[in-house]
Order: sequence, then structure tokens, then C-alpha cells
Amino acid sequence: MTFAFPRKLLRLGERLKARLVPGAIVLVYHRVAELASDPQLLSVTPRHFQEHLEILRRECRPTSLETFGDVLRNRKVPERTVVVTMDDGYADNLFAAKPMLVSFDIPATVFIAAGYVGSRREFWWDELERVFLQPGKLPDRLSLHVDGVERKYDLGQGTSYGSDSKKPHANWNVQSGKNPTERHRAYRSLMGLLRPLSERTRRDLMDQILAWAGVGSEGRLTHRTLGAGELLRLVDGGLIDVGAHSVSHSVLALLSQEEQKAEILGSKIGLEEIIGSKVNQFAYPYGSRNDYNQKTVALVQGAGFRSACANYPGLVWNDRYRYEWPRMLVRDWDGDEFANRLRRWWRGD
Repeated sequence: MTFAFPRKLLRLGERLKARLVPGAIVLVYHRVAELASDPQLLSVTPRHFQEHLEILRRECRPTSLETFGDVLRNRKVPERTVVVTMDDGYADNLFAAKPMLVSFDIPATVFIAAGYVGSRREFWWDELERVFLQPGKLPDRLSLHVDGVERKYDLGQGTSYGSDSKKPHANWNVQSGKNPTERHRAYRSLMGLLRPLSERTRRDLMDQILAWAGVGSEGRLTHRTLGAGELLRLVDGGLIDVGAHSVSHSVLALLSQEEQKAEILGSKIGLEEIIGSKVNQFAYPYGSRNDYNQKTVALVQGAGFRSACANYPGLVWNDRYRYEWPRMLVRDWDGDEFANRLRRWWRGD
């Protein structure tokens, strides 16, 4: 009870402030695509994305992240100011999202994990989904050694997984309370195991998993990342900016200071070499308050970024925390649900 009351009081204060003082919303998307399986809930369908943009154009004041910083420094936020951002750097950001953003004249910043530009491999969470949640036959047992500890996974009846078996679980995601098969249980467990590891260790383990599954390392076209030339096409026209999202999309707070610096500065330099202009914005991978620390924030400032985005909910009223701007995570909602969410967020709910 000692800690619950202050949190409730703080939340009440935020709700009152939201009703009295205009605040801005920074939205975070990841993908715009029709996917057969989306266990991480990263994708918004093109139809729903178009509905979202229609609402933003009609009811809000869309602004670029770069302009947003200037607005905040002037300490007067126009009502219903909204910023659109997208994380990771999937190719569909160019082929599906950009044409619609251009059609509605809505600016956006796409945060790119620089080490994946032009990669023939998928992000590790997509590789894991391809192995365990797509139809196919797997060996019945998997054994991995992590930090000297053996991790064992027994798939039991989940070794064979056909299209008919997958169909009832097509909409399963990590927010589901149950694991319908041993494959889903293994997938959820391995997500938790791999997420905090260094890129090298995680890549080594994924190589072992792919070899165990008899699955090649080359990724699916539906899950590929942007190439260097496509990155240039993304920023062409000036409506879309590129921001940095580290090199390898690792949890920065778990890395040494030197490793963090290499991830942060390396992503900025690498992206600037590709697009031929300054990269001024950064987004922390994953982005919860546990995924970065104050050393990370200082390194981002020191690298020359003008601002940085986190990934926890909240309105933005000023530039006091411009290296930790909160963002509202958008899911695959239809237009009505998206509009309802916006109204609730404006109220501070």
C-alpha cells in the first residue's frame, strides 16, 4: 500500500493535466502488412492503416518529429498534435506505408536498426516464429546451452504441425493467456530467453535453432528489411525521415557502456552514410524504462541526436524529457477503435 497510493495520485494528476493542458501524442507503428501469423502484434493491415490516417488527417494535427521538437521548445503545443513513427525498418514501410502517408500528406519518422539494412535474414523474433509457428516437422527435442546452463525443450506431439493444425491457432499472440501446443510454449519461452542476450550470443543460438529445425537462414520476402537503395527511396520527397534504432536491436541497458556507444553511434554513422544527410532522432530498442538507462540517454545526447523516443505510454507537454519521449503503441485496430483510443489518450486514460 505504501507505493500504490503515490502511483495512483500521479496518474490522477496526469489525467487532470491532460484535460486542462493540451498534450501531444507520439504514435509508434512497426509494420503495415497482411500477415498469416503475427504473434508479436507488430502489424497493422493496409486497410486499417488507411483508416488511421484518415482520422489523423481529419481530427488531428500531424507533424514531423523534427518540427515537433521545435514546437515543444516554444512551450506551446497546439491541440491534438500527433507524430507518426515506425520502428525497425521493415520493407513494407516503403511499399505499403509510404504511399498512404504521401496520399494523406502525413509526415513520419522511421527508426531503422542499421545492422539489418539489406540483410538476407529476418529479425530474430521473426526467425523464431518461422521455425515454431509455421507448418512443418521438427525434431522432438531441442537442447541449448546458455551461460553454462542447458535449456531443454520437448515438443512432444508438436513435432508435426500441418496447415490444419495451425488453422485454429492462426490468431494466437503473446498476449494470449494459454499456449495451445508445445510449439507455442517453446516459442514463448525462447522469446524470453533470447531477448536479453547480446547480438553475437543470440545470433549463435538462432543459428543452432535453424540448423536443428533444418530451416535455411535466408528470410521470407514478407518479412524482409529495407535495403540501402530502398532507404533512399523512403526518404525521397522529404515527407519521411530516418531515425536510428541502434545497430543490432539489442537491449541497451544490458550492454557495457562501450557496447552501448558502438550501438548508438554506429547506427547514426551507418545510416548517415547511406542517406547522405544527418540522422537526428533515436529510438531505444524495445523502449520500456528497463530497456535503457541514464547512461544510455547520456550516450544518445553525446552522439549528437536532437531527441529520442522510448516506448511507454504518455502524453508529451514540453521538451523537458526530449531524450525519453513516451509513445503510444498502435495495434491492428479498425478506424472506430483507433479513434476511440485517441479520445481516451487525450483524456489521459
